[in-house]
Amino acid sequence: MTDETNSPTAAPAASSTPVPDVSGGGIVTRLSIMMFLQFFAWGTWFATLSAAMASAQLGDFIGGAYASAPIAAIVAPLFLGLIADRLFPSEKVFGVLMLVGGLILLAVPGVAEGGAENGDLLVWLILGHLLCYMPTLGLGNTIAFTHIPSQEHFPKIRVWGTIGWIVAGLTVGILGWSDKFEIFWLGAGSSLLLGVFCFMLPNTPPPLKGEPMNLRSLFMVDAFKLLGDFNFLIFAVCSTLICVPLAYYYGMTGSYLTQTGFTQAAATMTIGQMSEIIFMLLIPFFFRKLGLKIMIMVGMACWVIRYALFAYGAPDQVTWMLLLAVALHGICYDFFFVTGFMYTDQKAPKAIRGQAQGLLVFLTQGVGMFFGYKIMAAGSWLGIDLGWKIGEYGEQVTKSPEYVAALAEARGEQADVGFVESLTQMFSRSLPEGLDQQLLAETMAQWKNFWLFPSIMAGIILVIFAITFWDKAKPPEDGTGSES
Repeated sequence: MTDETNSPTAAPAASSTPVPDVSGGGIVTRLSIMMFLQFFAWGTWFATLSAAMASAQLGDFIGGAYASAPIAAIVAPLFLGLIADRLFPSEKVFGVLMLVGGLILLAVPGVAEGGAENGDLLVWLILGHLLCYMPTLGLGNTIAFTHIPSQEHFPKIRVWGTIGWIVAGLTVGILGWSDKFEIFWLGAGSSLLLGVFCFMLPNTPPPLKGEPMNLRSLFMVDAFKLLGDFNFLIFAVCSTLICVPLAYYYGMTGSYLTQTGFTQAAATMTIGQMSEIIFMLLIPFFFRKLGLKIMIMVGMACWVIRYALFAYGAPDQVTWMLLLAVALHGICYDFFFVTGFMYTDQKAPKAIRGQAQGLLVFLTQGVGMFFGYKIMAAGSWLGIDLGWKIGEYGEQVTKSPEYVAALAEARGEQADVGFVESLTQMFSRSLPEGLDQQLLAETMAQWKNFWLFPSIMAGIILVIFAITFWDKAKPPEDGTGSES
């Protein structure tokens, strides 16, 4: 998540529709609001879904819920290519999808109250919502690129998406909902609001209306030929593989931080998005100084370090180690994925750059993340057991349900806190004195083993990439990194 907040979608070709005058029509403002609400709606619930499910004794369904995202990411390009980009104005499709998705989210809290008996239905609802949401990532970009005079205007519009995700996390933290299903009320409200707002956006005719169906482009046939280049093949394979440990971060960090004593995990996790903005601005500088291969290796190395910090910070719940692990998200994402999008853009011939970016999204956000969530939750696929582990490393945190119940009982009813105090809680953690210390020690020992497995995975992928990848890429000439 997408970084769930920077899920890339290739820029559409320049529209033949006359571009309106953006100087006085407030179009940039409206597009910025669109981006803000779009990622606010997602950020309200995605980051701490695992914490909410664990607190409701729905931990067995966390893997399935998060695996809905890559499934939707795989389906979204087909929906866009076959229907949305050919038949209807983009802003109207966007609006309808957000309204339907918002209505689905309204049903989630009630279903969750039914406990494990409703676990499968809960997963289906989340999948239904994401099937509505994921196509809007491409639709939002289509609307933006159609109504701005040049791509140079896009970053200052797109950054409001990341800001929206941050504000969503902070809002959830302030409201004290990080581990509660009330997050879906906030997500539903913002989705419905955006759905209505979309009908106020400028008319954006379907970009492929009247053009013949190009199945070759839709299924990225030409982009797959790029895999014939050995270096690009290594990059594509490693990009797919690295998304397996990435799924551990998106899927379990919210639950883990809550169990280590952070009362507002949603707010704490926004530290990662804040660092993401900072390092995205520094990409051009580091690209020139370090080059492509070293930048990607630094990104991979930070994944190894991040999970190691989570692992070795677990037994004593070392606050600085946990916060640093979250803050490393900026380097982990930007140095690998954003740099990778730039590399892909340079490797692909101009005529198939859109296909190439789509292929990279399919491999990473689709295939890699899908299997990542399955392995994270020790699930299966087509009867194949994906409960991978190395000895005790990678085993499930089986003590989690008992521990979460004990933690909630020891904390008791939480008093409302003020705005300033709620913000300070994103940097601090505490556990109640009455908590069973033996249960705490056993649970944290399991968390340590759980996090060491993705750290080892990331380390192996780093070594493979370092040994086998020897391509180079040119620094960006315009001084800006490719917008993700």
